Formats: sequence, C-alpha cells, structure tokens
Amino acid sequence: MIASVLATRRLPEAVERRLAALFRTVLNESDEPLGREVLEAAMREHDALVSTITDRIDAALLGIEGRRVQIIANFGTGTDHIDVAAAKEAGIVVTNTPDALTEATAELTILLMLMAARRAGEGERILRAGDWKGWGPTHMIGQGLTGRTLGLVGFGRIGQRTAAKARGLGMSVRYFSRSRASAEIEDWLEATAVESLEDLASEVDILSIHIPGGSSTRHLVDGQLLARMKSTAIVVNTARGSVVDERALAEALAEGRIAAAGLDVYEQEPEVEPMLLSLPNVVLLPHLGSATIEARTGMGMQAVDNLEDYFAGRTPRNRVA
Repeated sequence: MIASVLATRRLPEAVERRLAALFRTVLNESDEPLGREVLEAAMREHDALVSTITDRIDAALLGIEGRRVQIIANFGTGTDHIDVAAAKEAGIVVTNTPDALTEATAELTILLMLMAARRAGEGERILRAGDWKGWGPTHMIGQGLTGRTLGLVGFGRIGQRTAAKARGLGMSVRYFSRSRASAEIEDWLEATAVESLEDLASEVDILSIHIPGGSSTRHLVDGQLLARMKSTAIVVNTARGSVVDERALAEALAEGRIAAAGLDVYEQEPEVEPMLLSLPNVVLLPHLGSATIEARTGMGMQAVDNLEDYFAGRTPRNRVA
C-alpha cells in the first residue's frame, strides 16, 4: 500500500515531483496555513505530514482519536512548533532538515549585519521617499565591520558558518554556547568561548542569535541583557523570534541604548512589534533565512529522504523523536 502524505504548504517544484512519485501526495493548493479543523482531519486521513513552522502541532492534535499519521517530516530545523515529547509518547516519529539551510541562513545573518551597520535599509527608504538631497561628507555615516567583534549566542552549524564568513570580513569572533566547540573548530575559526551570556553581551559589537526557540530560551535577550551592551552595538536575530523580547529591543533602539538591529524572525509571526516598524535603526526582513532555491529544495529533499527511510522500514536519518 502506498503511503498517503499531506504537504501542509507548497514546496519547491522538484520536491513536489519527488513526493508525488513516491507517495500518494496531497498538496495544500492555497498555500495558506492550515486551520485547526483541517489539521485534525489530516491526522485521521493521512499516514504522514510534511509540516512547516506555520503548523501548530500540540499534544491534543497528536493524541486525537482515530489518528492515522505515523510520521511528521518537518520542513526546517526547528521543531518548537511541534510538541516533540507528546509525539514520542504517542509513537509518532518526528524528523527535521538540519543541514540544507545552514549556508543560506549564515549568509542572511551577514546581510543583516551589513545592512544594520551601514544603515542600508534606512538609506534606501530615504531614497525611495525622494528625500535624498545628494552626497555629503557626514551623510548617513554607519559602522564598518572590519576589526569589530562578533558575539554568537549558540555555536552550532549556522553559528559556525556565520563565524567563518565573519572572519573573512576581518572580524574577531566570540561565542557563548551550552556546549563548547572542539579545539580544532575554535582554532580554525579563531573563536573564543565566553563564560556567560552577560559577559558576551557586554564585550561584543554585534550580538547574533543562533539558538532554538521554546520555553527555555524565551526572551533570553531581554531588557537586562540589552542594558549590558555597548551603545554602538547591534543585535541580529535569524533564529527564533521568541528568543528576543521585541518590546525591550524596540525601547533600547528608540532610546539609543544600542545602535541598531537586524531581524528576520518575530515572536508572533507574521505580526511584528509595532514600535519596531516605526524605528529607522532596525532592518526588518520577512523570515528569509532559508529562502534560496538551493536551501529550500535541499530542505524538501531531506524531508522526503526521511519519509522514504521510514516507509522502507529504516530509521529516518534526521529523526528527532
């Protein structure tokens, strides 16, 4: 019997073709996030889901009466939108796609650093509004990155690739992580581990977030941590919006307690803290971290690999539960 798979959002064309060749595949033609009732029906009607960050898969959904779903192949690395513990208890396998988006997200982190430091977003808005009066020696002066210190909160795949790219820009690298990297990695990246997040925040010029979301990291970057930073410092977040207290960040930016910020993720996506929208010294992107054809296709192919493994009786290569 061919397994039935629902993809909760549209995927790159090559991924959808492969899904259709392997499984009885149902696509979400509207590409809108699925409502609760649709997800409940899907849990009863399909053998597997290819889920995304826009799906809220909680314990009640996972334990629904008449459930048929055996595996949730998540399209993305983070699984904080899935109750992984409840899935494990229910005997549902959960997988992710940890490798494919690393390069793209690290690239976007550097983009946000450059845009925030050089005031690129602010400058473009001035030009488009017709308010540019021409070049001047003191007009729109920002900061260079060469010689600056980058502080990474988290030092996994994306953090390390960001460090490598930052080294190419002439930056020094420090990091805070639950687990210290090997001496070989530290030597290769010339990266220095810092004992506490508070020390990291007070020492660096740019603080970049690279840790999972969830209750344990919610508002890790809050008003108290921001108060430790230099007035010239920049905060960048390409991880999960919940890690940063957006209101506290907006207040720090508005009051000049830090210089700028670059954000790609938000706590209540697609809603953004209104105060942030009004500030000139913050770059706001609509969750583009993995938005390259290479990354999104690679993520989809990893999700299909996980499904193919499972239905062939093998342990999925990217199993998280």
